[in-house]
Amino acid sequence: MTAGPLARPAGSAGSERPHAARSLDAALDAELDARLEAVDVLLEQGYPGDDGSRQPVHTVYVPGDRYDRDLPARWGEQARAALRAAGGSRHLVRALGVDPALGVAPLVDAKLAAEPIEDLRIDFEDGYGDHGDAAEDAAAHAAAHELVAALAAGSSPAFVGIRIKSFERATRRRGVRTFDVFTTALVAGLRASGTDASGVGGDLPAGYVVTLAKVSAVEQVEAMVAVCERLEAALDLPAGRLRFEIQVETPQAVLGPDGTATVARMVHAAGARAVGLHYGTYDYSASLGIAAEYQSMEHPAADHAKAVMQLAAAGTGVRVSDGSTNVLPVGDTRTVGAAWVLHGRLVRRSLERGFYQGWDLHPAQLASRYAATYAFFRRAAPAAVKRLRDYVRVVDGLGEPGGVLDEPATAKALAWFLLRALDCGALTPTEVAGDDETLTRRRLEALRDARPGVDAH
Repeated sequence: MTAGPLARPAGSAGSERPHAARSLDAALDAELDARLEAVDVLLEQGYPGDDGSRQPVHTVYVPGDRYDRDLPARWGEQARAALRAAGGSRHLVRALGVDPALGVAPLVDAKLAAEPIEDLRIDFEDGYGDHGDAAEDAAAHAAAHELVAALAAGSSPAFVGIRIKSFERATRRRGVRTFDVFTTALVAGLRASGTDASGVGGDLPAGYVVTLAKVSAVEQVEAMVAVCERLEAALDLPAGRLRFEIQVETPQAVLGPDGTATVARMVHAAGARAVGLHYGTYDYSASLGIAAEYQSMEHPAADHAKAVMQLAAAGTGVRVSDGSTNVLPVGDTRTVGAAWVLHGRLVRRSLERGFYQGWDLHPAQLASRYAATYAFFRRAAPAAVKRLRDYVRVVDGLGEPGGVLDEPATAKALAWFLLRALDCGALTPTEVAGDDETLTRRRLEALRDARPGVDAH
């Protein structure tokens, strides 16, 4: 593939002239290489950048003993029923203050019918509780069986996994046991059924991930890496196949006793196995002594924790997810409407701050999640498309800069913005590419350079 415009700065001069005069001798080059070798390795291995894969806009948590193969479709129908009872998606869009001209309402209806849940986490932590070893073993095995059936039928969400109990002393063995029981049953079921869940045969689903709850210390992350290695060997899985999310729910995960940002050390201790940092709104707030009335995704303490998480993950390829609101859209019409407005505002707030994922805890929250998310992308899309088009024109020598002169890094961010919108269904390829054949090719090439593997045709 020919390198696209995002692969180089505009106006790059290319290679050095063969006879250019130098004041410093070549020995300095070798000295600098030796001096900076450790830094080069750290930057290359510790900060590889995002891998370009799709990130879901949310994670839905359901108790482990309540999951079955039909849950996503059932949640979608319940979300549509809540919309019908409240006057439909157009009523929701108006309540959220979204311009009807953006065309969000029909997109929300289509999403709830086709893909109501993007990421599902079958919860064996707080959402499940403590039912004893026998009951949790049975629930984990049954949930894995149901997931195998969903994968075979093609009805499972694109991303799916489990949340296990913390690696603190009281729950550590139970967390490891559930990880083992569920994953073993899932792999065995897929292999027995011949279901190609990953595209390579006999492997786990491509979007399979485990959430480790209430992580407080780097050593707990290192222990999770060791457990993954042992389980891969036992199940004959490829090395590095098991990946996990680190749930930030304790103050110790943000600030360690030595005054350092523990979460940054956690990310690097996990290596390539860490795929996400998830903020736990209510456990974290309660740990700081914040009264229940004031516990919120937008509390200053929450913003501080998430800013540290965002900094810790920057450049590492680890994605960051905001938390949830426990104000659910249930009850009479007025109560449901107020909860939707709150949720929509919080979703938009997270997106504006660079958090492209959050948690949803109730089917009716899907409606406000997608309405707010689609409005965010569609409101900004025309300007983003124009700026990326202008950037491509300048790089191709087809025109002068428009009203904004973007740097390559900003052009890449624009491309990422549009890719996220495409992934979640907020925009169509035609809306991103336009009708000009030359610019369509170059803009999609720019998108492909920003995310390896995207088909530009």
